[in-house]
Amino acid sequence: MPEVIVTVRTLVSRRREPVVVQAVRSTAAAVVSYVVALWLSSEPAPLTAPLTALLVVQVTLYTTLTTGIRRVNSVVAGVLVAIGFSTLVGLTWWSLGLVILTSLVVGHLVRVDEFVPEVAISAMLVLGVTQVASTAWDRVLETLIGAVVGLLFNVFLAPPVWVAPASEAITSLAGRMRDLLGHLGDELAEHTPVEKAAARLHEARRLDNDIAGVDAALRQAEDSLRLNPRVKEGLLFRLVLRTGLDTLEICAVVLRVCCRTLTDLAKTRTDGPLFHDHLADALRELFTHMASAVDNFAVLITAQISASAEEAEVRLTQELAAARVSRERAARLLQEEARARPGTWQLYGALLAEADRVLDELGVEKRSERLVEELDRHSRAQRVRRPWLSRLWRERPPADR
Repeated sequence: MPEVIVTVRTLVSRRREPVVVQAVRSTAAAVVSYVVALWLSSEPAPLTAPLTALLVVQVTLYTTLTTGIRRVNSVVAGVLVAIGFSTLVGLTWWSLGLVILTSLVVGHLVRVDEFVPEVAISAMLVLGVTQVASTAWDRVLETLIGAVVGLLFNVFLAPPVWVAPASEAITSLAGRMRDLLGHLGDELAEHTPVEKAAARLHEARRLDNDIAGVDAALRQAEDSLRLNPRVKEGLLFRLVLRTGLDTLEICAVVLRVCCRTLTDLAKTRTDGPLFHDHLADALRELFTHMASAVDNFAVLITAQISASAEEAEVRLTQELAAARVSRERAARLLQEEARARPGTWQLYGALLAEADRVLDELGVEKRSERLVEELDRHSRAQRVRRPWLSRLWRERPPADR
């Protein structure tokens, strides 16, 4: 009993989390669709209705509206295939194979996309019951009931917004990049074996997998903002997060190249540190400012409160300015070092170029330019997809615009 109380309290404390909200919404939609199907259908246990409602009530309203019709089409197509075959043959191994093959072909013809297997599943379920004709039409009715209930749930009970998980994923990615930059800076004055430098390179390469996970979370957040009545600036939120992730992805690629440069440098420093103390201090300072800039950039693009965004932008600007000062100091020292060791000037130059690229990508001006470009591109795409809206806007009186 105490364990049950603790579990209930935990659920209540997390009642506003998107996962909990989605679970409650899906359960409620399935139960309501089952009750309605009991009232309208002649089936004693119309489980197709709650199954369809459970599938239609997707994570976001946009996904529901875009996939709900295809999902209903897939079920109806499978039922119609089963009706056609039930009038000709019974259920045998060869008829089952023919039904599956036909259903998959029909699924591609009616363009249900990722729900093609559901055409075959629906056909097999219907073909395997008795009194196929009456049962099939009952399943069509149950499917429609479940689909309508699922759609109404997402229209009148708006799905949760998944911006917070995407923001957390972006912040976590930036944190790993910050830590990697910090480790690289701490190791510059040490003797770094090639194996240790290669391990840092592999760590940088693993950022690609992290970016893929963040991209999936961001796509879910973007869908949750589309057509959501609770969000007023959905487009702006989507573009800020998307352009921010693009910037971090570019920085991750540059960081991987930087690790490659340091690995090549470690091959030439088999008996000593990568850099002398004064040069290592300058580069460590540069990497520290770069790490802090990456961190503040993530805070800037994930901040939902204007005051927090302004504060993060100020800190980012300060860190970038300090990083550029450190970069100039490191460049002078590297130039002097290159005169003493001419064979390493290419690696030194590459290291500076990689730092320049990261600082340029994180710049506030660069971010503003990307946002403006994305807004313009979205406006052009909207005009192409919906030219009648542009004509209506142009024909309105100037006072109404």
